[in-house]
Amino acid sequence: MEGGPIVRDADRDDVMAVCRFGEEHVRAWWAPLIGEEEAARRVRMWWNATDIAGAVARGAVVVAEDGGCLSGVGQHDFDGGEHVIRKLSALPRYRGLGLRLLEVLIGRLPVDVERVYAEHLVADERAGAFFEREGFTVERAGPSADPRLGVVRRSRDR
Repeated sequence: MEGGPIVRDADRDDVMAVCRFGEEHVRAWWAPLIGEEEAARRVRMWWNATDIAGAVARGAVVVAEDGGCLSGVGQHDFDGGEHVIRKLSALPRYRGLGLRLLEVLIGRLPVDVERVYAEHLVADERAGAFFEREGFTVERAGPSADPRLGVVRRSRDR
């Protein structure tokens, strides 16, 4: 597709494709970082049809599509009064797509939102470096018996 992937709101017809994206790509990315079993467990927990369908219905999911194929996914949630980027994943061959997804997600937040949060696995140093480059600073790193399995919460002014 000329010009690369298009980023758009996900709709209910995208739910299963988003789930497959998690199963095929996110799980493969996480497995070397946190182990195959834990990666599979977290994908089942966070990339399942029920949760994805609910997020899509809330208008919280964007997808990037190139030639009819999913090339990236982003999702935000509202958690305790905070707007949190929970999913942000793009296929490696689409350099810069993660930033586009992030910009679209942030751009869709209510205009009065002054601060945005993002979460990623402690073990995902690449995600940490990405968010750091984009101006996010660490708020906290979630506790876990295995430090790789914790979650880092970052924030930045909008």
